Amino acid sequence: MHPPGRALVALLGAAVWLALAATPASAQWKWRDGNGQINISDLPPPRGIPERDILERPGTPGTRPAATTPPAPTAAAPADASASPAKPGTEAPRVDPELEARRRAAEQEQAARQRAADAKLAAQRAENCKAARGHLAALESGQRLVRFNEKGEREFLGDDQRAAEMKRAREIIASDCR
Repeated sequence: MHPPGRALVALLGAAVWLALAATPASAQWKWRDGNGQINISDLPPPRGIPERDILERPGTPGTRPAATTPPAPTAAAPADASASPAKPGTEAPRVDPELEARRRAAEQEQAARQRAADAKLAAQRAENCKAARGHLAALESGQRLVRFNEKGEREFLGDDQRAAEMKRAREIIASDCR
């Protein structure tokens, strides 16, 4: 037979374990859906669920959320007296601050990527402009220029080839040297 102290320690250990296991349950959302059914999840309710149907939020066990003040009017929504007041219960759904912060961070990251891509494109255009101006200056100088063909042999540019190259260089300058 086991000594009584050992059973008491085992019972106490089980009670502590149950208390610790119940702690994550307090970080749950609880809401009533459109059919009146109670839902419990670790994720917030869908956007279409009105505030009055959110029964419990993480960190507020068994309490209803406090009433929120309506948002201040923005430039998109004029604050004149002729505007009709919103009906009760039709206020815009609240956005989870963490999700809003993630959305803003993603937008800022996308804008930073776009700025980096624009800067890279501007640097490429500047390099193309510089190379085209140097090539045009060499073509206009009148000195003999050579090219290498597929076989690796040198070919001197004729007048028609020089004119075509000058036209191409001027087009590059027109497009990249703004």
